[in-house]
Amino acid sequence: MKTDYQQILQLVYNLDLSNYAKSRNFIDGSVSMLSPYISRGLLSTKIVVDYLSSKHSNLNKFEKFIQELAWRDYWQIVWKYKNINNDIKRKQLDVRQFGIPKSILSASTGIEAIDKSINSLYETGYVHNHARMYISSIICNISKCHWKIPAQWFYYHLLDGDWGSNALSWQWVSGTNSSKKYYANQSNINLFCHTNQKNTFLDLDYDKLTKIDIPIVLQEVEQPILKTTSIKFNKFDLDFKKPLLIYNYYNIDPKWKSDLNANRVFLIEPSLFMKYPVSKKAMNFAVDLAKNIPEINFYFGSFNQLSKDFSVDSIYYKEHPLNKHYEGNMDSRDWIFKEQNYYPSFFKFWNSNKKILGFS
Repeated sequence: MKTDYQQILQLVYNLDLSNYAKSRNFIDGSVSMLSPYISRGLLSTKIVVDYLSSKHSNLNKFEKFIQELAWRDYWQIVWKYKNINNDIKRKQLDVRQFGIPKSILSASTGIEAIDKSINSLYETGYVHNHARMYISSIICNISKCHWKIPAQWFYYHLLDGDWGSNALSWQWVSGTNSSKKYYANQSNINLFCHTNQKNTFLDLDYDKLTKIDIPIVLQEVEQPILKTTSIKFNKFDLDFKKPLLIYNYYNIDPKWKSDLNANRVFLIEPSLFMKYPVSKKAMNFAVDLAKNIPEINFYFGSFNQLSKDFSVDSIYYKEHPLNKHYEGNMDSRDWIFKEQNYYPSFFKFWNSNKKILGFS
């Protein structure tokens, strides 16, 4: 995965969306691969849409792609208003287990596309979005596990891990954030993953699939150990006459106040990563992205301790649900649409705002 800012910008400039709407659901379909950079705040959804707007007077052919970007913004807005760590709209029905099937964790379910995607999660930190839905459906709706521990497991390994999108997507699949549970049978997986498997525990029509007992291969569950590895950084001094800009796991924007003569610190709070642990691969990816910020320093400790260690006149940070304990001058994140009101469904949010971009 690229970590150089200029090379990442080229991914935006070279976007080929000509086949996106038709192929995006296929495992080898046309996708942008921008999600890790948007999740870490290096890029914003607005930057991508603004670039497309600057190159094309009519955005209609990009509507599906922009709609997917808007989903990301929508999940973030929901996170601002709701406690997404609990079942958000209704209780998850028919929960029988808390944890993750061992066969999922070991990529040994016998479903070729699923096992391959789980291995990709471990090896690369990336899984195609459709495969994410398949995996979460098997865990939540076939093995009948509660969504939260599996969502934390996914978040831990994903380079584009974003708790808002992650938690709410798992809740959508499990039926706590949607009107019904999401199921995918073997023929669906075969179609979109180019496999030809038969006689698996998913090789049923949907009427039968929604009623099956937990397959033997999914019955044994465990709770994975998820811990963020502590990181040591060089000590540093700050110029107390300059303001302090705080970056973190969700804000690695090299362009943020880039013209301001300021101290710049990437803050890694142990308490936050105890609650929302990430893998060494994911943390190293974020640290490498942060190195695009000139004269960045890294601080492993709490916001309060940072404030005590470096008493500067002005502190700046970007708004985020995990930053509510920060104190100082809060800047807004960049959004596709200015409106930040809560909507109970994505399409109410989308239909209320899409005309701004010229969509009917």
